[in-house]
Amino acid sequence: MRKTSAIMLQGTGSDVGKTVLVAGLCRLFARRGLTVRPFKPQNMSNNAAVALIPETGRFGEIGRGQWLQALAAGTPPTVDMNPVLLKPQSETGSQIVVRGRVTGEARGRDYQRLKVGFLQTVLQSFESLSQEADLVVVEGAGSPAEINLRRNDIANMGFATAAGVPVILVGDIDRGGVIASLVGTHAILPEGDRATIAGFLINKFRGDVALFDDGLAAITRFTGWPRLGVVPHLSAARRLPAEDSVVLERLSRGAPKRLTVAVPLIGRIANFDDLDPLRAEPEVEVVFVPPGERLPEKAQLVVLPGSKSTIADLAAFRANGWDADLAAHVARGGHVVGLCGGYQMLGRRVRDPDGVEGPQRDAEGLGLLDVEAVMEPEKIVRTARATTPDGEPLEGYEIHLGRTSGPDCERPVCILDGVPDGATSGSGRIFGTYLHGLFAADGYRRRFLAGFGVEAAASGHRAGVESALDAIAEALEQAVDISRLLALAERR
Repeated sequence: MRKTSAIMLQGTGSDVGKTVLVAGLCRLFARRGLTVRPFKPQNMSNNAAVALIPETGRFGEIGRGQWLQALAAGTPPTVDMNPVLLKPQSETGSQIVVRGRVTGEARGRDYQRLKVGFLQTVLQSFESLSQEADLVVVEGAGSPAEINLRRNDIANMGFATAAGVPVILVGDIDRGGVIASLVGTHAILPEGDRATIAGFLINKFRGDVALFDDGLAAITRFTGWPRLGVVPHLSAARRLPAEDSVVLERLSRGAPKRLTVAVPLIGRIANFDDLDPLRAEPEVEVVFVPPGERLPEKAQLVVLPGSKSTIADLAAFRANGWDADLAAHVARGGHVVGLCGGYQMLGRRVRDPDGVEGPQRDAEGLGLLDVEAVMEPEKIVRTARATTPDGEPLEGYEIHLGRTSGPDCERPVCILDGVPDGATSGSGRIFGTYLHGLFAADGYRRRFLAGFGVEAAASGHRAGVESALDAIAEALEQAVDISRLLALAERR
């Protein structure tokens, strides 16, 4: 391999902030004039993004986190940035996406045997990025401390040792026990893996850093690893798309706003960052409703989000009693929007004649739109040039199985690449579309919110994401020993 500079961030556990740190470092180094590429060998997420498959000019899927990191680096996303993506479909099994294309499905135990065959693909993608970059910033998945998964690993130390990339271990002090998590990781790693770690970072620190000096010294005393910085709690990260749906369960509900939007947390929720532009609006309260809770009666709008398993999530939706809540909401004059899988649920039926999603081939929909969805084996993955029917520009992309048709499609929501998409009820209060990113278009969002008597914020959604990335890069510049980090990356 060409020895392009590279550094890898791994964590003592999941959700320690690796995705945000990698995005911030990509923005920091790009601002310094370096050509930077993000890379995550293996990701597990139903929050996917559209990315270019370089050799074909077509599009495939990558994790949404790598899309964000590419944005931070100032480069278009490609499938090489996340060559292996696992999209959970059940409690024990996932769809496998390799370099953007679906290759099959596997249960967890079976995947542990399959993944050894993906290492070469991962290394080839890393090499492709290395050929066009001054620096590659790599994100691990989960934790190297999961030594039960070390055999055939491609996500953490398996990749790092094969590619010769030094590792920075990230600990999250906000969750507690950070000294034990770092020292414990050192204790249980095999010697070869341990030697790959070149230092550690503390993330999400609140308060006076000097109060933790003894803790930092203790970590180095037990591990021999140098400290590379203490990163403060980054409030700007709240303005970035979240990669993992576990974050949604922790979102606090703020003070009442002029518009309340209820979003049921379906089991295989996908591309939930569709709601971020609404969440960012100061006069909008987005309430993610977990199973076991009722849809709030105060909500003027209910949004059914995307789903990786539409039929299974539709059954769970009913089992939770949300179908009755939704019917009552509509009877009160409430509005409903369905996005992608949520759009499919709103129709009369969902059919899966080839068993693409699972053994159930047919399900009754919620019946709020006069349409029917039919699943098809070939997934549609593409960026979209879209407008409203009256010509207003929209932003977005498509990632979905199946097509939808029926009388309500005569009132489309948008025009995608010259073709009508979506459906609207006769009352106009219920609609659905396959377009992800609908609310990211500032003009459309402003007009949509005006229908509820809400004035949208003056600044645009994308501008807010860009400013958040800049703020995070500036915070990392102050908190991390960047010169030492670069020197480690250059020595690989």
